[in-house]
This record gives sequence, structure tokens and C-alpha cells, in this order.
Amino acid sequence: MGQALGNAGAAPSAAGLPDAPVVRKPGSVKGGAKPALMLGALGVVYGDIGTSPLYAFKEGVKAAIASGAPISAAAIGGVSLILWALILIVSLKYAVLILRADNKGEGGIVAMLALLGARNAEAGSWRALLLVVGLIGAALLFGDGAITPAISVLSAIEGLKVDAPVLTPFVVPITITILVGLFLVQRRGVAVIGRVFGPVMLVWFVVIALLGIPSIVRSPEILLAFNPWRAIDFLVQAGWGVAFAMLGAAFLAVTGGEAMYADLGHFGATPIRVSWFGFVLPALVIHYCGQGALLLAEPDAIENPFYRLAPDWAHYPLIGLATVATIIASQAIISGAFSLTQQSIQLGFMPAMRVVHTDHEERGQIYVPVVNWALAIATLMAVVLFGSSDALAGAYGIAVSGLMAITTLMAALIALKWGYNPLAVFAVNGFFLVIDLVFLAANSAKLFEGGWFPLLLAFAIAFLMLTWMKGNRALEGVRESLRQSEKTFLARLSSHPPVTLPGTAAFLTVATEGIPTALGRLVERSHCLHERILLITVTYEEVPVIPASERAQVTLVAQGIRKAISKFTPGMERVVLRYGFMQTASIPEGLQCAVTSRLLPPEYVEDMTFFVGHEVILPAAKNSAFRNWRGSLFAFMKRNAESTGAFFCIPARQVVEVGTEIEI
Repeated sequence: MGQALGNAGAAPSAAGLPDAPVVRKPGSVKGGAKPALMLGALGVVYGDIGTSPLYAFKEGVKAAIASGAPISAAAIGGVSLILWALILIVSLKYAVLILRADNKGEGGIVAMLALLGARNAEAGSWRALLLVVGLIGAALLFGDGAITPAISVLSAIEGLKVDAPVLTPFVVPITITILVGLFLVQRRGVAVIGRVFGPVMLVWFVVIALLGIPSIVRSPEILLAFNPWRAIDFLVQAGWGVAFAMLGAAFLAVTGGEAMYADLGHFGATPIRVSWFGFVLPALVIHYCGQGALLLAEPDAIENPFYRLAPDWAHYPLIGLATVATIIASQAIISGAFSLTQQSIQLGFMPAMRVVHTDHEERGQIYVPVVNWALAIATLMAVVLFGSSDALAGAYGIAVSGLMAITTLMAALIALKWGYNPLAVFAVNGFFLVIDLVFLAANSAKLFEGGWFPLLLAFAIAFLMLTWMKGNRALEGVRESLRQSEKTFLARLSSHPPVTLPGTAAFLTVATEGIPTALGRLVERSHCLHERILLITVTYEEVPVIPASERAQVTLVAQGIRKAISKFTPGMERVVLRYGFMQTASIPEGLQCAVTSRLLPPEYVEDMTFFVGHEVILPAAKNSAFRNWRGSLFAFMKRNAESTGAFFCIPARQVVEVGTEIEI
């Protein structure tokens, strides 16, 4: 059962938003034919990994040459490492194995946490440790989200150096201008731009494949890279230092592979797999071989082998196409961060933030202002601090390799939970975990070259998430002590009858039993009560989607009785509204579902006032386990979270707040 959320949760802003919840069914996007799904996957799923040829191979060979390795051996060894990384990590691990670990069609690190039931883990248990690890994985995604736009766009604009070295000082300003424009346009929505993502990336993959073919024909010995022993032999001969540098650079070619799993719910496993094996992988293999073959023929092309593959007349058009492709890759990362934030809020991992739906037809199009501008600041800082794709390569990879290792571990636990043979699980997932840890160790060598940057971002986000969860648990403990039982409350009403007001009063509460503190305080201070009372709880289940027909559960708490002696007990009913973690809760929509299902009469929702608890957190309780500066941090997060009424799409004119001071 999902955790009940009353004063925390997620909903769009109150203005201009749909009343119905956002539902993304597995594999359901506009134009449901499989070719359309595969085309969409090209733009959304493979934008990041598809633009890796701009920098991945170059960084690996440069690392090898700097240590004195012959360029021919470095070229073949570098291509071999990249090819087998694509085969083992992306093709076998993600496309074949990880895509099976879906939560009713949805994927991603949050879906894994939901599958493992880690959200409600008791403190000190192994599930609690698993929750911490999973939240670190989610935070690493945000760290990756800050680096990907910076290195992608920067590497595309650096193509100007090939034909016009005089423009070198303008590379960073141009990159910053493009990125600022990208983040500014988010608030207007990207649905229109999104419709061209797939076709543009289709052109991109065709072009990079065509660029590689002539070079392979000229130097066919590059095909020796398909022998995995060439990669192993090169690493052994090069020594530990060079081997780690090469592995770290080769890993840049597979960053973006995790998007296959994160976007599973948008396209479905089959279109993602077919797009990868039938189109993306062949295009990448041909292109990387083309870059390696170019270095065998022209060693001086190492400064920018991607653009040197193209004829001189095609350089500027290729820069334009590369820039558009990297913008698409960046947009996919930004949209993914918005989606991850929404899911994290729904499951109680983050404070509620304003979530704006930017398109009424495409319900998956959302904009989270706080996340957008936090990512913008981090991305622009990365561009200014590092200044080139070569320098950013040192910061890139360490967050993603950590996330991939966490994903492999959690996939193993899911497989065991589902009853797979433990020996097979340990053998298969253990093999991939060893590979992940090798790449993580290789990327860790870049810690002081820039790897600290995404890790610092991830640490800050993970700490905030854990603080929010711990604070909410402490807060709920205090709420429980303040909450009256139904029996006690009704007995008090019987002995001290309040003034009866017409209409319906709805009280939002996180609990599914007991009387909300707002209701108790209202009766205590005003001595009046509406003739109809609804106690409303919103719960987020650990499944992606709850159908509208199963939205509401209504139970009677007390029947309305008016006696001659003027004693009055209100008609009181408890309404539980259930949503999946991929949906946005709307209390008006949920109540309408209850009316449609004949669980509530229509007049209940016609004249309704919503009473919401406004809690002022005082982190100063003596002997508290959650005090001092961390308690103050939680209080700050609580104060600045989106208001409860806006979370749940309640019109502001119908909301009344009842204040309570709570020490934790």
C-alpha cells in the first residue's frame, strides 16, 4: 500500500492545468504504430548516446597517446573497447536484461525502488539501506543531467575550430547562449520541438554512418577491433594508468544507455530494442570504426576526428546538424529530470514543487521551474569552469558509472524477488556488476580532474532527499500524537454540540484513521461544523497507474443524527484517493470519480470548502533526534514547498488553512 500523503505530494500549479491526472500507459504515445514508436525512441532515448561520437573516441585515444602508446595500436584498441562496451553494457545488460525489470511497463530507478518496496522501510533494516542506495542513484542522474548538456553542446560548437581557429574564443559564449535559450524555452513547453526529435536523429544516425564508410574502405584493418582480445591485449600492454584512462574514456561512449530503461514506459521494450539493434548500434559501430580508420591513415586528425571524417564542404552543415542533435540530447535529459522529480515527489522522496503541464494534449509534457533553473545554473557553471569538451570529459562518466552499478545491483534483487534461480542471478548480474565496477574504478581516477563536480551535485541532492524523508517521518510521528481517535472526537461532539453550517467541509489528512488536526482545531476554536464532513487522504501506490474506476474508496465514519435535545453528530465519511507514481493527483477529479462510481452523492461536491493544515515546523524540541541545523533545513524545505491546495489542483477560492505549530 502506498504511503498516504496529505500535506506532501505533487500536483500542477493551480492556474491553467488539467483536472484529470496525468497517465502515461506503457508504450502509449501519440501515433501508436510501432514505426512511430521506434522513430520517437531515436529522438528521446538515443539522443545522448547518439552524440557521444563527438568526444568519446577522441578522449580515449588522446589518453593513450599521452602515455606514449603508438597511435595505430591506440586507434584499434580504443575502437575495440568502445565496441565491446556497447555490446556488453548497452546491448546485453540494458536491452536484454534490465528492460525486463519493469514495474507494470514503467522503468527507471524510482520504479525499481517501488518494486522492491523500499519506500516504507524501517530504519536500520536492509531495505532502508537499499532506499539510501537507490536515492543516491536518483541523485546521480541529476548530476549527469547537469553535465550532459554542457559537454554535448560544447563538443558540437568546437567543430568551428577545425575550419576557423580564429573563432576559438567564441566557442564558450556561443555554447552558453544556446544553453540559456534551451532552458528559457522549457517554460513554454517543447511538444512542438519534440515532434521533430525522431526525424532529426534519424538523419543524424544516417549521416554519421555514411561518414564512417569511406574511411573503413580506405583502412579496413580497423575491423580487427571486432576481436575483443585486441582491447584486452592493448590494456594489458599499456599498463594500469593508461588502461584506466582508456576505460574511463571508452565509458563515455555508453553514457546515455541508461535512458533505455528510464524511458521504458514511454515507448515499450520492443520498439526500444528494435531501434537499438536495427539502427542505432549499427550506425554507431560504423562511425566509431570510421574514426579509428581515419587515425590509421591520418594520425594528425586526432584533434577532432569526428569533423575530419567529413569533406571540407560539409563541415559547417555538419556543425549545424551536430548542434541540433546535441540540443535534442540535452532536451531529453532535462525532460527526464522533470519526470524523475515528479516521480520522486509522488513517492515522498522530495518536497512538493510546482509542476506545470505545458501541453493539454500531450499529458507527459511537464515543466518544473525549480529543477529547470537549478539545472541551468549547474550546466552553465560546468561550461564556464571547464571551458572545453576535453576538460569536461574528466567530469563526465563517474556519476553514470555509479548509477549503472546501482541499477545492476537492484535488478538482481528484483530478479530474486520474482523467483529467478539465485545461481543464475548471481552469475549473470555478478558478471555485469564486475564490469560496472571496473568502469566505476576507471572513472574514479578522474575524480580530481572534474569528477568531483557531478558527485558534489549528487551528494547535495541525495542529502536533501534523505533529510526530507527523515523530517517527514518525524513530523508524522508528532501528528499521530496530536490526532484524536474517531470515538473520542464524536463523543466530544455529542457532549458539546457545535453550530451546524450548511454544505460540505473536506479535510485533507495524511492518515487513513483518526481525526485530522485541522478538524480538531477548527471545532475547538470556532465551535461550528458543516453538516457533511469528508476526510480526504491521497495515497500514491507503488505502481505506475491506478485506473479511474479504482480511484476512490469511501467508508462511513459517522452517520448524521439530529436529536430533539439538539445534540448533533455530523455525517462523516473517509475518502481515500489512490494514484500511481506516474500520475498527478487531482482531488476534484478524484471526488468526481467517487460520484461517477456512486460512492458519493453529487451534492457533496457542489458546495465544498477544503480545510488544509498549515504546519509551522519548530526544530527545537529537546531530546529530538532531528534537531539543530538539519531540522532547520527541513523546516526551510517545508516552508518553501508548494502549498497543499495547489498540489492537488484545488481552486484557491475553496481553500481555508488552519495553522498548527509542531516541534520535531
